[in-house]
Amino acid sequence: MSLVSELRAQEERLLACVHCGFCLPACPTFTRLGDEADSPRGRLYLMRAVAEGRLDPAQDAFQIHIDRCLGCRACETVCPSGVEYGFLLERARREAMAARRPGPVARLMLAVFRRPRLLRLAMALSRLLRATGLPRLLAWPGRPLVGGTQLQFALAMLAASAAPRRRWEGAGSATGGARSRRGGGPRVALLDGCVQAGLFARVNEATARVLAVNGCEVTGAPGQVCCGALHAHAGDLEAARALARANIEAFETSGAELVAVNAAGCGAAMKEYSHLLADDASWGERAARFSARVKDATELLAELDPVRGGALPVRATCDAPCHLFHAQRIQTAPLAVLRAIPELELVALANADECCGGAGVYGLTHAELGRRILDDKVEAVRATGAAVVATGNPGCILQIGAGLLLAGLPVQVRHPVELLDQSYARAGYYAAGGEAGA
Repeated sequence: MSLVSELRAQEERLLACVHCGFCLPACPTFTRLGDEADSPRGRLYLMRAVAEGRLDPAQDAFQIHIDRCLGCRACETVCPSGVEYGFLLERARREAMAARRPGPVARLMLAVFRRPRLLRLAMALSRLLRATGLPRLLAWPGRPLVGGTQLQFALAMLAASAAPRRRWEGAGSATGGARSRRGGGPRVALLDGCVQAGLFARVNEATARVLAVNGCEVTGAPGQVCCGALHAHAGDLEAARALARANIEAFETSGAELVAVNAAGCGAAMKEYSHLLADDASWGERAARFSARVKDATELLAELDPVRGGALPVRATCDAPCHLFHAQRIQTAPLAVLRAIPELELVALANADECCGGAGVYGLTHAELGRRILDDKVEAVRATGAAVVATGNPGCILQIGAGLLLAGLPVQVRHPVELLDQSYARAGYYAAGGEAGA
């Protein structure tokens, strides 16, 4: 289905925008560029122009401004009319992709993430490079690098994915097992994820342990694949639908009551499988049932009222991933997880709900604008005096971690569940043998 027919079929969604302007101060691109075409209502106007045949989607007027959107969906949170901007943006990008090929970086990423073997190879090579220590060395602030700032930033992102070198005193230890502190919890299947499994396996391991402590029976889901978020956001909806069908089948086979996701972008995409496959007669109802079972890991823990751990005396601040705060509307759950950690000093982060500039591969494909947005996030972190930033999305960890590294700030970026896992290790909930979250 083309953008024209998609929009005509969803006319109410598009026409819900009353051009009130409430979205303008919430939009990171508009506040930096000041161009109405780089605001949500401006982009909606461009979509209408294409749908009505007044604008060719191959023209720069459409391509540039639709591509420049971060897709953070902050506009949805403040919109009084309930415009489903994320839904419309994905369909607009489908039309943009049909009219003009995406750039080489986007094409490469989409191809790799759709092919599990190629993705595993890419992640293995990335881990090998990370283990050499070269990314951190070459990304050091002020070090000139052949290939320019974009290559240096990519290396800084890879360096930011490494397990922290410095651990807080008395962190405790853990093995892969955990002693449940309560019974009767749900059977939960954990999404492995692509970047999460490839670069942040420690987060998946920590999530499994923490859920087990809180009474959940954690199981796997063989056959699961990429969630399709990158493909949907880029406009490759058919690829996203194929991946969604594979995941629904895999998690149904697992027999789990719930699906726990510790990557905000993945969780948002999977909760929206019901929209993605709504017009598929064979999969629509299955997708709706599946989406209703998806929970962010912090969302699930907050509902369970997390068991308190051991003291972790460190100053921390919490950044809100866009696809957790705005897309999933989960705003307090990460804070509830962090408050289960005794002696953790939690300080507020200014504009915590504003995008960090990562947005998938945005930090690489729109390096200058992404860096401007990131610099503001880094300065906000600096102002807190925190030793650690907690954020629940691997892309945010990479983006913010790279920014802090390049700014020369010795601040760790961790998933909230990692910190709770470390707290549980200090409380002695794990058998001795290895480090929690390592």
